[in-house]
Amino acid sequence: MLYLAFLFQTVGLSYTTPSKNAFLTAVNVVLVPFIGLILYKNNIALRAYLGALLSVIGIGLLSLEGFSGFNLGDFLTLIGAVFFSFQIILTSRFVRTENIFSIVIVQMGVAAICGVGTMLLRGDQLPEFTLTGTLSVVYLGFFSTMFGFMLQTAAQRFTTDTETAVILSMESLWGMLFSIILLQEVITTQMGIGAALILVGVLVSEINLKKIFFKRKQQAISEKIEKEMTNG
Repeated sequence: MLYLAFLFQTVGLSYTTPSKNAFLTAVNVVLVPFIGLILYKNNIALRAYLGALLSVIGIGLLSLEGFSGFNLGDFLTLIGAVFFSFQIILTSRFVRTENIFSIVIVQMGVAAICGVGTMLLRGDQLPEFTLTGTLSVVYLGFFSTMFGFMLQTAAQRFTTDTETAVILSMESLWGMLFSIILLQEVITTQMGIGAALILVGVLVSEINLKKIFFKRKQQAISEKIEKEMTNG
């Protein structure tokens, strides 16, 4: 699932813009709860659906400057988003009983083998090994990919697949912040609104207001009873 997600996302990027590619990949935020509901009858709270919707709207405002048609690259990217959704859902199921490091190593290993196998079947030549290229691959492979997925896998033991997808939507927000800090990108009003919606979406998904209200109500009742008993 992970390899297919990377494959369709990368090939799709060849035929569409980076902003549309990022937005359509992030559609997995909305797909995860529905796929989980259909396949495994997962009980998803309404706040999780609302959080996912707010997050994907925020990502759209953050990533897109207009949406000019739907092309082959967009379609391939959307398929990649479906596979990313399955990767999140299946990880949530296996992480409860399996070793975290084993799951990550198997996923990364299988994805790497599939990638090399596809390259050989296509007859592509091996890239030249240069210092800059090697350091880039090591950084992207270990820090941006393997280390990131290891943290995600470890965290999924303590949260749901839908909440995982919503939290991962903050990738767009961090991308914007680092672009501002490192590349001096100018933030627009649209980007600011998009970032705010992503944060609100994550908070809505994570905070159970009904539970908090009920807990405070119970606490108030307990304090009232204790006060009456003391006065009595």
